[in-house]
Amino acid sequence: MAAVTEKLCGFDVSSTQVSQAAALLDEQLEAWRKRPLGRSRYLWLDAHYEKVRQAGQVRDAAVLKAVGLTEDGKRTILGVSVALGEHEVHWRTFLQSLVARGLGGVELVISDAHAGLKEARRAVFGGIPWQRCQFHLQQNAQAYVPRQSLKKAVAADIRAIFNAANQPAAEALLAQTVDKYTESAPRLAEWLESNIPEGLTAFAFPSAHYRRIRTANGLERLNREVRRRSRVAVLFPNEASCLRLATAVLMEISEEWETGRTYLRPDAD
Repeated sequence: MAAVTEKLCGFDVSSTQVSQAAALLDEQLEAWRKRPLGRSRYLWLDAHYEKVRQAGQVRDAAVLKAVGLTEDGKRTILGVSVALGEHEVHWRTFLQSLVARGLGGVELVISDAHAGLKEARRAVFGGIPWQRCQFHLQQNAQAYVPRQSLKKAVAADIRAIFNAANQPAAEALLAQTVDKYTESAPRLAEWLESNIPEGLTAFAFPSAHYRRIRTANGLERLNREVRRRSRVAVLFPNEASCLRLATAVLMEISEEWETGRTYLRPDAD
């Protein structure tokens, strides 16, 4: 830091001054992470990984993120947490902290089917409908396609289900698709029948909201932005430094969202 400030500004900064600045920054970031929350009709959840050094070893730290919707229809980042691993206890503690800060009014949770997240969601938001991310469902389905030549057709069939006019139409297409692959790809047919219904929950909500709430892809921008900034660091010296950077980036994006355009009209049918 001393070398950089001397080059750019003509004066250096001592290690003590850097530590004091970091402490002030941490206070502001922690205050944002612990700010009171309100009602959010939708709750999007996702995570990505960053490299962190611990006890002389390089470990993967999970950066958990929660996005909500303000009552005037704008997105807001509700919280962020960093810990080694994406295990159920990390997700459960994170979700419980959102509730403790006042999060309420959730009518739909949107996420992928990561085992740790799934169990934590059931424990904290067990009575709330879940929309399994359709994008991840498409990706997961490919593991059950027996031949490369079938992959495009299977992807098109799943897209048709998700793009149906309503839930009854989607369920009818799903039944046809299961029948189509029962003999040629029985494992795929069984998987489709068991898993695709988890991606149809969003049909029960306003049709004007459907395209926004059927996936967790909106959080991919958050992941990209954090990775873009963390690429400079390459490896974080500890979890706290990773949390500091992730919080600063997400706080900036959240403020941009909250002062920007409406994401979903609250009064949409």
